[in-house]
Amino acid sequence: MGMTWSWVLRKSNTIRSLNKFIITIKQDPGRLKVKLRQLADLGQINNMKRNATAVWNGSGKEGNGHLTTQSSVLSKTQYSYSSRFENGIGTNPEELVAAAHAGCFSMKLSFVLGAAGFTPEEINTRCEVTLADGAITGSHLTVSAKVPGISSEQFEAAVADAKANCPISKTLRSNITHEATLQ
Repeated sequence: MGMTWSWVLRKSNTIRSLNKFIITIKQDPGRLKVKLRQLADLGQINNMKRNATAVWNGSGKEGNGHLTTQSSVLSKTQYSYSSRFENGIGTNPEELVAAAHAGCFSMKLSFVLGAAGFTPEEINTRCEVTLADGAITGSHLTVSAKVPGISSEQFEAAVADAKANCPISKTLRSNITHEATLQ
């Protein structure tokens, strides 16, 4: 048991989440196995690499390119000056960052809620990134979720935790704001 606890201590992001874990176990000792399995599952996905390839042809304004992701969800998906700065057909890097942030945040929120003993029926997140002076200066998350049995205060705390700790939030290092609605 000593090795398990030291693993929990190393993997915990904050003392607060560890305290919640310990309180949950004290209230329901039968959940220890479930909680340890959840933590182990998180540990297994902490170390991974993903890749994408961008090919650009021509000048910045007149040229065009395509993007391909490792999963092939994007496969030679077109992008250009027009799709980035106007309303042209194709995707753009900022849209992909917004999609990555919305997806990462939603999954992290699901993990945070699960660790607190709640199972969301649905989490719907919209992300809007702001590009100003050649940098992403902000990311605004609008989340709506159906989470049976949770209070507004518990939901807001889970949202704040997910916003601060999702890997894309940590990567952006910009002003990240949010609006949260519990349905």
